[in-house]
Amino acid sequence: MARIQLDKLDKVYDNGFQSIHDLDLDVADGEFLVLVGPSGCGKSTALRMIAGLESITGGTLRIGDVVVNDLPSKDRDIAMVFQSYALYPHLTVRENIAFPLRLRKVPKAEIKRRVDDAVKLLELEDYVDRKPANLSGGQRQRVAMGRAIVRQPAAFLMDEPLSNLDAKLRVQMRSEIAKLQRSLKVTTVYVTHDQVEAMTMGDRVAVLSRGTLQQVDTPQNLYDRPDNLFVAAFIGSPQMNLLEGTFQLDGDSAKVHFGSQWLNVPAAVLDAAPRLRTYAGAQVGVGIRPETMHDTALGGDNSSTIRGIVELREGLGSEIVVHMRVDASSVRPADVDDLSEGLGSLFVARVDPRSKVRIGDEIELGVATDLLHFFDLETTLAIRD
Repeated sequence: MARIQLDKLDKVYDNGFQSIHDLDLDVADGEFLVLVGPSGCGKSTALRMIAGLESITGGTLRIGDVVVNDLPSKDRDIAMVFQSYALYPHLTVRENIAFPLRLRKVPKAEIKRRVDDAVKLLELEDYVDRKPANLSGGQRQRVAMGRAIVRQPAAFLMDEPLSNLDAKLRVQMRSEIAKLQRSLKVTTVYVTHDQVEAMTMGDRVAVLSRGTLQQVDTPQNLYDRPDNLFVAAFIGSPQMNLLEGTFQLDGDSAKVHFGSQWLNVPAAVLDAAPRLRTYAGAQVGVGIRPETMHDTALGGDNSSTIRGIVELREGLGSEIVVHMRVDASSVRPADVDDLSEGLGSLFVARVDPRSKVRIGDEIELGVATDLLHFFDLETTLAIRD
């Protein structure tokens, strides 16, 4: 096992394009760190730099106590798992798992012991004599994991290993990989574009946008305390509603207005984010998560509400996702897809499945205003303490 340190890493290609900007990350020994971000944000490039598959333009990379900037990939004591599995089609499961050990001329008895241990750990005992063509996608990914495990590396590097699996199998495999990593206690850097994967698997999650680190924190803190508009919009499903509003302060009372509507801002929010008072009379970004609202027709607190016209209703059994048009201007961070684009919707809420709302109805939503988020529209940073 080993600590991995990225100190102001840069990657500039020959054509002048810079894909990684001053990337600072410190992955603790035994930690499971997830790199997440939209396609093209540089997360796979960063992983390949750690692996030695991409050259480093600037900065310092350490694995353990060794600077490895110019060290060949084979000498970095890492094992990589790809989304394509990269199995040898003419070899059996046992032979595929044993292959890296044979390359290193490990004694036969030791190879057998390590392979047997990996096969048992991954529950592949019934498949050891099969070839990849006779395995399911999940089984092939287990074999790829086994090949990495037997090397007993200092670190695992995983590049979207579940992308080729169907939705049900991805859920199963992500729990298996997380469980396996906890069991082995091997430092792991895992790349994905799927923020649900990132939130459910990582000890910490590093969010990238356009090659720049936006925030690195525990999954819960990313959700509860996003540092900027990008992280706020990227983390959460459906994504956070971001509106442009005017913050107004009257003594200890505060409101935020957008369009013809307004929401009370509780004193507890002002106490938790005292800097918000300095924005009196100014335009701010207001973040409201879809799950912090309820249909007032079913009862509950209606002291602060938002009204809109329903344009789409998605019944999911356990909840209803309502897309609605509200009288307000939205804030759209760069590099984040607007998930409601093309639906004619601006605002999304998750409400109780008992709601009777239909397309074309006006709906009134009660808002948990103690969970509002505020952002500076110029810097895009969260307004907090």
